[in-house]
Amino acid sequence: MSNAVSFLKYGDVAEFRNGLNFSKDSHGKGCKFIGVADFKDNFTPQWKLLGEINPFGVAKREDYLEPGDIIFVRSNGNKALVGRSLYIDLNEKSLYSGFCIRARLKTDDFLPLFLAYYTRTNFFKSAITSVAGTNINNVNQDILGNIMIPHYSIGIQKSIVAVLTSIDEKIAINNRINAELEAMAKTLYDYWFVQFDFPDANGKPYKTSGGRMEYNATLKREIPAGWAVNTLSQIANITMGQSPAGEPYNEDGIGTLFFQGSTDFGWLFPTPRQYTTSPTRMAKKGDILLSVRAPVGDMNIANADCCIGRGLAALNSKSRSDGFLFYVMKYFKQVFERRNAEGTTFGSMTKDDLHSLQVVCPEPGLLKRYDDIVSEYNKMIFTRSLENQDLIKLRDWLLPILMNGQVKIK
Repeated sequence: MSNAVSFLKYGDVAEFRNGLNFSKDSHGKGCKFIGVADFKDNFTPQWKLLGEINPFGVAKREDYLEPGDIIFVRSNGNKALVGRSLYIDLNEKSLYSGFCIRARLKTDDFLPLFLAYYTRTNFFKSAITSVAGTNINNVNQDILGNIMIPHYSIGIQKSIVAVLTSIDEKIAINNRINAELEAMAKTLYDYWFVQFDFPDANGKPYKTSGGRMEYNATLKREIPAGWAVNTLSQIANITMGQSPAGEPYNEDGIGTLFFQGSTDFGWLFPTPRQYTTSPTRMAKKGDILLSVRAPVGDMNIANADCCIGRGLAALNSKSRSDGFLFYVMKYFKQVFERRNAEGTTFGSMTKDDLHSLQVVCPEPGLLKRYDDIVSEYNKMIFTRSLENQDLIKLRDWLLPILMNGQVKIK
């Protein structure tokens, strides 16, 4: 099959529309809302994690997203995010931020998924800078409309998409398995350390079976007799991020790996993108990376030593019970989300906020039992996450050579 290719302007095959700006009063039930913070390294929106907006009186019918649409970050202080794309894969009632632009095909000569993959290539990113200039921090409809895109036959587009989606499907399967394993560990944490129905000496649920409870004045609730209540700083080493002075950042791998905030978070590990020649606060390989700015509570694991900016904190357990600490922080994430749902927006977390979080700590034997169980779950999660990293590298290596016709598909 010949991979003959011609090029067309994006604006000749798609129409563009800017997103909407909403007031704080609009946050609430209505429809899904995609903001710049939702553009991480995912190809499609993480629908279950999206916030909602009340569109009444603001949104028109043509403002809503449809399957096959592609949305781009239009403007952001973080230049690395500008031009990043998301493919709309579900028929979900949803809107998108005024800091974004939507592209919708107006021809049948292209597969939406083919174009979505193309927007992830370095060719597309370099085309943005060639049209707009290297110091771009804003993409508009004219810039997108003048980008040249490859035009293959529908048959070749289908073949290219089939190769790439087969890899993405395997990545998605691994993510689903990982999500189930994580859910099991979270459920066990809730059962043992929130409901206090851990196995007693007879293997029965402690609290339900009449285990002795004591009132704790700090938490204003009963906890198992003999358990302690500590601050997070008593059980964890905590490093608050600090951005390097000036802008000594680069994407060429020069210096120390740098993560400013949660925008580069993946399912478990962050995606290396920026480096700095003037590192300040460091996280160690294996540390929990916690987002301390909206969205507060998002977490990843550092899979290499790295510099962290002011949007992150790094944590590790003083007793080496990192499995327990990880799900302690997952529990606090639920607390923050409940506050947001109740209208008490928790938009950022200071050092004092983080250090003073109250943690119910079990006796050492039970803590070890939980950590041993969760460590096995985490090993399986890490294995699949590392496999996904290799699959992503394979996909990203194939993506440009498929798109520019270097490889012929039979």
